[in-house]
Amino acid sequence: MPKKVDHEKQRKRLADAALRIIHNSGLEQATVRNIAKESGLSVGSMRHYFSTQAELFAFCMNLFLARIEQRVEGFQPEGNLLQDMKRLLLQLIPLDEERIMESEVWFSFNAKVLIYPELSKLNDRMQEEVYKVSMFVITTLVEQKAAKPELDIDLEAEKLYALIDGLAMHQLMQPGRLSDERLEQMLEQHLLILCDLK
Repeated sequence: MPKKVDHEKQRKRLADAALRIIHNSGLEQATVRNIAKESGLSVGSMRHYFSTQAELFAFCMNLFLARIEQRVEGFQPEGNLLQDMKRLLLQLIPLDEERIMESEVWFSFNAKVLIYPELSKLNDRMQEEVYKVSMFVITTLVEQKAAKPELDIDLEAEKLYALIDGLAMHQLMQPGRLSDERLEQMLEQHLLILCDLK
């Protein structure tokens, strides 16, 4: 009897191999041949799971989105509103090995959006996720009556989104320039500016 193959597991195996190659050697090295070799599968088998390189890239990007969504959805508040909101925002900044790798690969994928327009929707989804977290933080501060009464929710969500996006890029392009403590301090001070805590 032929062995039953878990196709989703094999696709994930290939995507993980692609991510390792991209992280270690750059996006240009993520060729069908190199990914097949890294994953231990034949080139023919790989083409069975992903018919084009864009399809493989899309699968990898979806893996990233799922990881980010899981981190955000699994976030557990601990009771101090400002500290909780800061910890949630830190989930979107590359501060540990996993998030650094994700960010490096994600920015590599962004360069491919111009070549593969079909990836642009996934890129938009990623940016929308960061914006949604920013909006959640602002609306939570308002709902908990911690925000200044005159706060413009839409404007502040955009500003926070830009800050998070900028800090993530900054950490990626100049790792170590800002310590984790300094970065947390910047986020905390920004949140304090939005609040009316007496």
